[in-house]
Amino acid sequence: MKNDETKIHPDPLRYKIGIGLIPKIGPVLTRRLIAYCGSAEGVFAEKRARLSKIPGIGDKLVDHIVNHKNLEIADQEIAFIEQHKIKALFYLDPDYPERLRQCEDAPVVMYVKGNTELNRVKVLSIVGTRNPTDYGRSMTREFIEMLAASYPDVLVVSGLAYGIDICAHKAALKHGLDTAGILGHGLSVIYPSVHQEVARQMAEKGALITEFRHDEKPESPNFVKRNRIIAGLADATLVVESGERGGALITADIANSYNRDVFAFPGRINDAFSVGCNRLIKTNKAALVENLADLEYLMGWQKADKPGEAIQKELFVELSPEEKLLTDLLRSESNATIDQLAIHGNMPVSKVSGLLLNMEFKGVVKCLPGKVYKLVH
Repeated sequence: MKNDETKIHPDPLRYKIGIGLIPKIGPVLTRRLIAYCGSAEGVFAEKRARLSKIPGIGDKLVDHIVNHKNLEIADQEIAFIEQHKIKALFYLDPDYPERLRQCEDAPVVMYVKGNTELNRVKVLSIVGTRNPTDYGRSMTREFIEMLAASYPDVLVVSGLAYGIDICAHKAALKHGLDTAGILGHGLSVIYPSVHQEVARQMAEKGALITEFRHDEKPESPNFVKRNRIIAGLADATLVVESGERGGALITADIANSYNRDVFAFPGRINDAFSVGCNRLIKTNKAALVENLADLEYLMGWQKADKPGEAIQKELFVELSPEEKLLTDLLRSESNATIDQLAIHGNMPVSKVSGLLLNMEFKGVVKCLPGKVYKLVH
C-alpha cells in the first residue's frame, strides 16, 4: 500500500516540518491527512491512489504531497533551527501549547526561539493600533505594571509590531514578566528592524514564535495569518486602542470565534483610535475594562490566586450531583455551549440551562459571548 519510491528517513521531524510546507493544504486539511495516514511520515509514504480518495484531496493536491522538494526544504529548516537553537513544536507534541491545540486552524508546526513555558496557568494577549495615543501607551504601561505586581507568572503575548504591541512587550520586560512575540515572518530576520534589541531580550525572557520557515519574508498576508496565534495562545485578548479597522480587531474577532474572552479599554467617542474598542464594547464583542480589577473579576483570577477564598468556595458552595457533572465536563473541556453540555451530560437542554443559571448565582461558572460557559477558577 505504500509508495515504493519513498524511503522513510529516521528523523520524524523531517516529515513534521515537511507536511507543513505542502502548498495549498492548510492546517485543517493537513490534520485530516495525518488522521487518515496515521502519522506525518505515513502521508509521504502513502500511495497516490489512496491519497486521492481522502476527502478534500484530489489529483492536483496529491501532486503537491508527493513532491519531495518539501522534504528537501524541511532538511534546510532543520539545519537552521539546530544552528540557532530553535524548537519546532508539532501539534501532536506534548509541549505544543494546549490552548492553541484546541483551535482547528492552529499551525501544524511552530518555531519557538526561547525557553518560556507556553502552557502556563495564565496567558494574556494585548494588542492595539500601530499609531497609539499617549492615552493608549499610558494605559498599557500602567495595566502591565499592575499585572506584574499581582501575577508575576503571567505570560504577555503580542505581535512585536509598532505601537501598542511593542509597548506591551517593553512594559512586560521592564516589570519582569515573560512575553512572547508572534511574528509574521521567519526567524532569520526581525521586523521591524528597530525592535531587534527588544526581540533579543524576549528570546531570553519569553519567546519569539512563528509558523513561517526561516527565510519567509514579512509580507502583509502573513501578519493577518499570525493574528490567530495571538488569539489562540491566550485565555483572553485585551484590545487597548484601535481605529475603525486594523489587525487588533481581526485578532479580537478570531478570539471570539475561539470562544475566548475579549476585553477592551473604552475611549472618547470622538477619538479616531478608540472607535474600534468602543464598537467592540457596544456590540458585545468585548467586555469593558478600565483596570486590572475589572479583568480579575471577569476572568475569576482573584479567586484562583487567594487560597483562603478557594478553600471557602470548596467548603461552602454545595453542588448537586448534576451540577458536579457539569463542573467536571467544563473542567475537561475548558469551555462549552449549553448544547455540548447537554449532549455529553445526557440531559435535556432546558435542564442544563437551569443548572447553569443556578451555578452562575453560586459563582461557579460564567457565561461568555455566544452562550459559552466556563468555570470560574
